Amino acid sequence: MTNPDGGSSKLWGGRFSGETNEIVERFNASIDFDRRLYHEDIAGSIAHAHMLAAQGIISAEDSNAIVAGLEAIRAEIEAGTFAFRLDREDIHLNIEAALIERVGDAGRRLHTGRSRNDQVATDTRLFTRAACDEAIAALRDLRGVLIELAEREAATVIPGYTHLQRAQPILLAHHLLAYEAMLTRDSQRFVQARARVNVLPLGSGALAGVTYPIDRAAVARELGFDAISENSLDAVSDRDFVVDFHSAAALAMVHLSRLAEEIILWCTAEFGFARLDDAFSTGSSIMPQKKNPDVAELLRGKSARAIGNLVQALTLLKGQPLAYNKDNQEDKESLFDSVDTLLVSLRVAAAMLPTMTFDGPRGAEAAVANFALATDIADYLAKKGVPFRDAHEAVGALVARCEREGRTFADLTLDEYRAAHPAFDADVLQIDLAASLAARDVPGGTAPNAVARARDAARTRLAAERAL
Repeated sequence: MTNPDGGSSKLWGGRFSGETNEIVERFNASIDFDRRLYHEDIAGSIAHAHMLAAQGIISAEDSNAIVAGLEAIRAEIEAGTFAFRLDREDIHLNIEAALIERVGDAGRRLHTGRSRNDQVATDTRLFTRAACDEAIAALRDLRGVLIELAEREAATVIPGYTHLQRAQPILLAHHLLAYEAMLTRDSQRFVQARARVNVLPLGSGALAGVTYPIDRAAVARELGFDAISENSLDAVSDRDFVVDFHSAAALAMVHLSRLAEEIILWCTAEFGFARLDDAFSTGSSIMPQKKNPDVAELLRGKSARAIGNLVQALTLLKGQPLAYNKDNQEDKESLFDSVDTLLVSLRVAAAMLPTMTFDGPRGAEAAVANFALATDIADYLAKKGVPFRDAHEAVGALVARCEREGRTFADLTLDEYRAAHPAFDADVLQIDLAASLAARDVPGGTAPNAVARARDAARTRLAAERAL
C-alpha cells in the first residue's frame, strides 16, 4: 500500500517517510493468528466508544457511527467476507482501518484515549477469561463422567500399584475417583486463574495512563470485568494471566496423560483389565490383529504441547523490561494452542471413558495375586498386639516360603501360619479379597462403603459448582 504523499501508509506512520520493508512487513505482522481475537477486539472497542461519548470526549453521533460500523465489520468477519490485510499488521489495525473506510472521521476518533498496548491486553484478557470458562465446563463434564463410571463399576476390583508392582486390592471406582479429585483441583485452578484475569487494563494507554477524563469503571462494567488495573506500567506488560492459563492447562493435561497411560496399560494383553470401544481405537496397516489405543496415546502425547507452551510463555517474559515490548506478540499462538489442545483433550476423554468395558474377573484375580494380601495379614498380627515390624517380618517369611514352594497364601494351613508366628489363629484363614476391601472403611479408603460415600460427595460437590 503506497501513500500518495510519499510517506508511510500505516495508521501509526506519521513520523515515517518511507514504507516498511516487505520482509519486515511479514515478520512484524500477526494478523494470520491474532484475527482470532476479532470478537474481543470489537467488544472492547464498542465499550470504549460508549464510554467516550458518555464522558463527552466524542459526540454521540460519532459513537453511534463507530458502534454501527464495528457491528457491520463483525458480521462480515463471521460471514467470512472480511478482507484481512497483511499490511495492516494485526487485528486492531485491520478493524480500525476498515472502520475508517466505512464511517470516515468518526472512525478516526475511536482510538482517542487508548493505545494498542492496553487494547491488546484487554483483548487477550477477554479471550483468556472465556477460555477459562470453557475449560471449567469441560473439566466438570469429565468429572461427571468419572463419577458415573465409578458408580457403574462399583463392584469391579483391580490391583492397586506402587512402583508399577501389584500392591493391594482396590476398587476400580476408588481409582477413578482419584482422577476426579485431580480434575477437581484443576477446576479450582482455572477458577482462580479466571479471577486474576478478570481485571481491566484498558485506560492505561501506552504505559502511563491517558490525559482524557475517561471512566474506566464504566468500561469494566460493560465488559464484565471485576476490577480495573491499578498500575498502568504493569497493566500493559502483564502476561501473568497467560502463564496462569498455561500452568493450569499443563497440569490438567498431565493428569489426562496419567489417566491415558493407565488406560493404555489396562488394555494390553499383559494387564487385560479393560477394553476400548472400536470407536476410540485404530488398526494396523500391516498387522490385522492389532487394536491400538491411539486416542489414549494422543491424550498422553498432547500433554507435551501444553507443557512446552508453559515454558515458552515463561521464557518470553523473563527478559522483558517495563513496559510493553513487541515480544508479547508471541504470547498468542501458544495460548491459542493450549486452549485448543486442552479443550479437545477433555472432550475426547469424556466421550471415550463411558464406552470402555472392564473385565471384573480378571481384575479380581490380579488383585490378590503376587501376595497382595500380605499387608492385611501383617495388620492381622498387629491387631493382636504383635509389633508391626515383627508382624512384617513374619509375613515376609511366609511370602518367601510360598515363593520357594510355588504356593500362595490360600495354600497355607493354620499350622504353617503358626510356624511363622504363634499369634496366628484360625480366623487368619478368612482373610480374602472381600475382607481386605471391607477392612479399609475409613474416609478416603477403598472399602465399598467408603467409596460410595466419596462418590456421592463428589457428585454433590460437582452439582454445587454447576449451580453457581
